[in-house]
Amino acid sequence: MSAHDTICAISTPPGVGGIAVLRLSGSDAKRLAEMSLRRESGRPVRLTDHKALFAHLYTDEGFLDEVVATLFEAPHSYTGETVVEISCHGSLFVQQRMLQHFVSIGARLAEAGEYTLRAFLNRRLDLSQAEAVADLIDARSSTAHRLAVSQMRGGYARELEQLRARFVDLSALLELELDFSDEDVEFANRKVLRQTVEELKDKVSRLVESFQSGNALKNGVPVAIVGSPNVGKSTLLNALLHEDRAIVSDQAGTTRDTVEELFTINGVMFRLIDTAGIRHTDNSVEQAGIDRSRRAAEHAAIVLFVVDAADPAPTVAEALQQLQSSIPLADKHLLVVRNKCDLQQLQLPVTPLSSPVVNISAKKGDGLDALRHFMVQAATQGISNDDVLLTNARHYEALKHVLSALDEVLKGMDMQMPSDLLVVDIRDALYHLGTITGKVASDEILSSVFSRFCIGK
Repeated sequence: MSAHDTICAISTPPGVGGIAVLRLSGSDAKRLAEMSLRRESGRPVRLTDHKALFAHLYTDEGFLDEVVATLFEAPHSYTGETVVEISCHGSLFVQQRMLQHFVSIGARLAEAGEYTLRAFLNRRLDLSQAEAVADLIDARSSTAHRLAVSQMRGGYARELEQLRARFVDLSALLELELDFSDEDVEFANRKVLRQTVEELKDKVSRLVESFQSGNALKNGVPVAIVGSPNVGKSTLLNALLHEDRAIVSDQAGTTRDTVEELFTINGVMFRLIDTAGIRHTDNSVEQAGIDRSRRAAEHAAIVLFVVDAADPAPTVAEALQQLQSSIPLADKHLLVVRNKCDLQQLQLPVTPLSSPVVNISAKKGDGLDALRHFMVQAATQGISNDDVLLTNARHYEALKHVLSALDEVLKGMDMQMPSDLLVVDIRDALYHLGTITGKVASDEILSSVFSRFCIGK
């Protein structure tokens, strides 16, 4: 693709709607739009910056549609170039004919993510902000929306830039020593240098550690529903989703595979996973489902351990101990869910367990509000609205490389390595930081980032 062409695309979702928006961007955008627009009287139009104008759009075949055109003169536009947005009626025929018209008079069809790529190339956004645009488009919950907006507005970029500035200062001091190597001058006090590197490592570590929470909040916090067969796991899934998503039967072992659905509570999106009942079985198909249940629980952030309300506490404790012995639960939020509490004859006294317990009736809906409250509390524990959370896997990998480079700096200092060797590792850390914001951006990185965008954005 050429960054000098004037590009066009439909920026609204595919299909029929009330209106559709075509976006032109490039040095010829205003001229091409004015060539195609007329006032109701037939007179030519002159577009004015940041003002919407009602007009008639003509192609070589004559009148096509009544439209509203808005001009954004460079550099005050999304892409940093001159942009014209034309709102037409949502007819598929009108959309396609309008696209064909502008291509025929000099524009070319935009490629996926090309508008945001141009915004990046024109320094309207850094690379992390450009990726946040894609996250904002994909946001399916208020929490995912908040994280994307914070990143797009530069909160995350500012955090990275502050880190980068510290690295640059370190590198400059060490490289200055190289200029005076013959005089054995030490500009970077090694005690202060170690303290600075350790502070930077601590900040980067916190960002890396936040990825698990940030990624879960962005894509849905994984919640595994586990327990013995026929305790009401599938009924609980259906009750939380308010739909009959999983088959419910009195026959034990109905669920043979994991059933996964997304749903939202108070702006937090969850990935709810119903699993096969965990028990000893000689049935190879059921055993495969049980193995998948264990894997789902291993990767879940929250585990709902469902038991029958008729089960006495010692039985529940034993089952819980078996679960903990087969699945690492130390880093997970675990809740014991006593189901079928609507059956009064099953209400038996329960001795305290190490894990929190909630009584519910999945069939009648009793106690589900308390369960939802626990899930939201567990998903957002220790996270405030001001926290900068890592949500992007590419950034996560880059920051792990930064941590590795900082470890090498500290090892080098322990071994009393000379400045020129320490600088190599600091430059490596700088490089990987730069790949996040785009200060270091190869074609491969840009292709990977912008390929996930829709055409028109």
